[in-house]
Amino acid sequence: MMEIGGNGRIWLLSGPTSSYALRLTEQDELLHLHWGPRITLADAEALAALPAPQYWPFESQLDGHEEYPVEGGPRFVRPALSVRTAERRGTEWRFEAHEADGDELRLRFSDSGLGITLHYRTRGDVVERWVTLENEGPAVELLRADSATWTLPERDGRRLSQLHGRWAAESRLVRSPLTYGEKVIGSRRGHTGHQHLPWVALDDEATEERGEVYGCALAWSGSWRISVAQLPDGRVQITGGAGYDDSGLLRLESGESFTTPVFAGLWSDGGFGGASRAWHAYQRAYVIPDADRDRPVLFNSWEATEFDISEEQQGTLARRAAAIGVELFVVDDGWFGARTSDRAGLGDWTPNPDRFPGGLKPLGDYVHALGMQFGIWVEPEMVNPDSELYRQHPDWVQFQPGRNRTEYRNQLVLNLARPDVQEYLWEQLHSMLSSAPIDYVKWDFNRCFTDAGWPGDPYPQRLWVDHVQALYALLDRLRAAHPGVAFESCSGGGGRIDLGIMARTDQVWTSDNTDPLDRLAIQHGFSQIHPSRVMAAWVTDSPNTQLNGRVSTLRFRFVSAMAGVLGVGGDLTEWSEEELDEARQWVELYKEIRPVVQRGDLYRLRPPEGGLSAVQYVHGDEVVVLAWLQAQRHGEPVAPLRLRGLGPEDAYECRETGEVHRGAVLLHHGLRTKLRGDLDATVIRLRRK
Repeated sequence: MMEIGGNGRIWLLSGPTSSYALRLTEQDELLHLHWGPRITLADAEALAALPAPQYWPFESQLDGHEEYPVEGGPRFVRPALSVRTAERRGTEWRFEAHEADGDELRLRFSDSGLGITLHYRTRGDVVERWVTLENEGPAVELLRADSATWTLPERDGRRLSQLHGRWAAESRLVRSPLTYGEKVIGSRRGHTGHQHLPWVALDDEATEERGEVYGCALAWSGSWRISVAQLPDGRVQITGGAGYDDSGLLRLESGESFTTPVFAGLWSDGGFGGASRAWHAYQRAYVIPDADRDRPVLFNSWEATEFDISEEQQGTLARRAAAIGVELFVVDDGWFGARTSDRAGLGDWTPNPDRFPGGLKPLGDYVHALGMQFGIWVEPEMVNPDSELYRQHPDWVQFQPGRNRTEYRNQLVLNLARPDVQEYLWEQLHSMLSSAPIDYVKWDFNRCFTDAGWPGDPYPQRLWVDHVQALYALLDRLRAAHPGVAFESCSGGGGRIDLGIMARTDQVWTSDNTDPLDRLAIQHGFSQIHPSRVMAAWVTDSPNTQLNGRVSTLRFRFVSAMAGVLGVGGDLTEWSEEELDEARQWVELYKEIRPVVQRGDLYRLRPPEGGLSAVQYVHGDEVVVLAWLQAQRHGEPVAPLRLRGLGPEDAYECRETGEVHRGAVLLHHGLRTKLRGDLDATVIRLRRK
């Protein structure tokens, strides 16, 4: 909902519980008025009428109050927009007009031929913001063009939440006091990165289910930066956008334009849990493709076979996978070119004739005949020096002239900003998807940018932005040409997870770490911003040979993975008949609870900090609780769980025990019994009577 007042110079955007207000002064200064609980237009006009605060020497009346601080004039905060021409640097804009179109507001400014449009759009209680820059004058260099600056009101004792990590230990939640000055997170790696997810949240005294929480998330899959600044007057501003440094993003010639990614913001008074549920609902409704379709149970061949694959061997695994109820069978790395190790073959996207003499179609047809969908793994943005593609086009990679070409995992990064590279990948991938009954593609990205050069291009640093835009365009084109194919985003695990890639993929690979105990902390952090509907999680072998050698029960492994999109990645040819039968029962149970897990509202009952941890999902009349006992001292009872989000007068029947609970359900004896001894994890289902 949008309202306009103040003689057309005050704008109020409102969602179900929140409002966002801004105003334009007579001097064309765009000032922030309000972000928080829902207010009326009269309230916004009253805020605009308040006298300006007094400022002392060496202070700016604009800092901490502007909607989108530009470089130049009496400003000392971090600028969201920094531009340079042959004659000058900075911006001195004039307001041109506003346009209101449904839930979207567009504010148009101009400066010496550069058009600057600020976009605002409400999606429930989420406000999406982005900027369009259109050049109609001499060439302009965009040194920095952030998507938005968010302004928070003064509070005592702000606390910052962020998700940090590394490979195999992504999405670790940390909360710390916010102090005066700036806190900067981001990625200068060319992709979103394992080190930080592009999300922050701020609170002053929130709990899991109570208190005010502000959150911001960036929809960009390349290098990025988010700055959180507590200013001298106590206000907090959050600025974020594409690119990490201020050394140059793009150059716009006359007639060219650039649209920044969306930087979305959310206010909630429902604590961290309420904020998470609002983020999840937003993504299911507006970001994730076909979010109303439940994702299938998959099997992936990587941990069972690695590079040593054949059509016959994959057929054997497929039969075993089908027997336990798997719905999607995925052939991972090693099916193409000379790909017998990670040293060769990337870039040559045709089936290996020795391993698949008839191409992928015979195996795909066989998998379909078993009642499963068929999927494959690709890594299109990379190339091995030992490949036909590289031998023919060594200039197609990112490189700096006169410098060594850095190899990670024996591979280089293709310069996807080049139109000829884009067309090659389209032809290869389109042909591949047209030649076999492929239903799913796992799209990987296993190294960072290191030598991001483009010899001969007049502005080579544009490849940092153009690569991501070309990736998006390629995925969009493939999805349009093959609407029945689902895509998963992977980057050595969780190295490319953000709202931008989620708008073009059906799920994401959360981490290469499949240890079920480690996964609880990773999944806990992931759930702060992203829903279970996209969180792929696998059951693999025990001991965990890929990382830590930990031994865990099949029960614990399955219940851990059932918190998201369930997959199986173990070597089924080595599983006993008893294990296969138990796996079949777990898969059958997951299919029963899948609509609740993938589409329901998530409540984090207890974090994975040792002892008992649990999550709860509510969807319509159905409730599912997943609980894990990580450790228990002898004689120490397991504390009961108080469920959340249920009607206080409604009755719920536990499908495991038949007991009927009313109101705020307290699960006690049944859960404690289930978690004794070797039964270290459990699934509990309730239904409203």
